[in-house]
Amino acid sequence: MHPSAALIIWLAAVFAIQFVGYAGLGALLVAALLLTPQAMLPWLSYLRRARWLLVSLFLILAYNTPGEALNDLAWAPSYEGLDEAGRQAARLVVTLACLAVLFVRLGRDGLICALWGVLEPLRRCGLDVDRLVVRLSLVLENLQSPGLQKDWRSMLALDAELPGGANVVSLHLPRWAFLDVLYSILAAGLLVGAIVL
Repeated sequence: MHPSAALIIWLAAVFAIQFVGYAGLGALLVAALLLTPQAMLPWLSYLRRARWLLVSLFLILAYNTPGEALNDLAWAPSYEGLDEAGRQAARLVVTLACLAVLFVRLGRDGLICALWGVLEPLRRCGLDVDRLVVRLSLVLENLQSPGLQKDWRSMLALDAELPGGANVVSLHLPRWAFLDVLYSILAAGLLVGAIVL
């Protein structure tokens, strides 16, 4: 599959996640993990890293969404809050699964190629696609280096000195095949269907 087609499908899935209920989220999660079983371990790792975000998201939405209090207790979250918190937490869990599938299928180089392919039409609007892709490539490469993962603030500094990386970033984009176009159109159609329904 063309890397840009995979990124388009991922973007459509992430947007569609916002419009489906629990059944659609469950189906998308099962489909993603069945199609790419190698994504299971990265997905579980993402969930472990995002555990406090999930807990915070759940508590904030559960207690800040107005509605009828659970069992009429003044300190309890509302039924509507619990429903909204559960739905948003499930959406984040499925989004992380889709992200794990994307990274497993494309890898770092494939992701950079995909981004370049998707952003290439914006060159006509004045966006410097090459610069953006090179910066992303350097950030992803430096995040793989031990010791730099925890020191991300220093990477953002204007005068940051980063360890040497590649002097040349080369991209190899395969040609679009008929199935790539078909998959992209199908993903866009499913996104429109999720929004409409």
